[in-house]
Amino acid sequence: MNKEKTYCLATNNQHKVEELQQMLGGIFELKTLADIGCQDEIEEIESTLEGNSLLKARYIFDRYGINCIADDSGLEVNALNGEPGVFSARYAGEPSNPENNMAKLLSKLESFDDKSASFRTSITLIENGEVRQFEGIVKGEIIAEKRGSGGFGYDPIFIPEGLSKTFAEMSPEEKNPISHRGLAIAKLIDYLKK
Repeated sequence: MNKEKTYCLATNNQHKVEELQQMLGGIFELKTLADIGCQDEIEEIESTLEGNSLLKARYIFDRYGINCIADDSGLEVNALNGEPGVFSARYAGEPSNPENNMAKLLSKLESFDDKSASFRTSITLIENGEVRQFEGIVKGEIIAEKRGSGGFGYDPIFIPEGLSKTFAEMSPEEKNPISHRGLAIAKLIDYLKK
């Protein structure tokens, strides 16, 4: 496979790797950080999802010289002025714990009637030194009781607008085309196929 069709996905999150590889199919070769020998923990220190995805992609491209795809995703709850946002993965502190994150969010949201929220993903592609960014947004609402065993993060308490299942109750085939990451990846794939 030619080098231009090989990309590193800048993550140690196996769920993200599996999800993206499933969506990409066999069109492109996807390498993980482990595959390229990167053991570094890339600190997400930017104040926006776009900034964090760019920071991760640039780190890998600059050090390893491989075309890179990086993303950052967050849950933005309207009643909480966009929290947890860029802090979604570590909302309840370090180390990152999805159960604790959901518990903190539900506790903070208890006194609000407005449970509307959006999942948002920003993907950065650095290909031969050129930077492009792609965004995916899915609106929905937060529910008080966790439902479903699939997905990860806040999936068990998020129902997309117009649907009755949480992301965690959906199969990958149901979730991927409509998820924030799926929408951003679709834009990325459209671009890569051109």
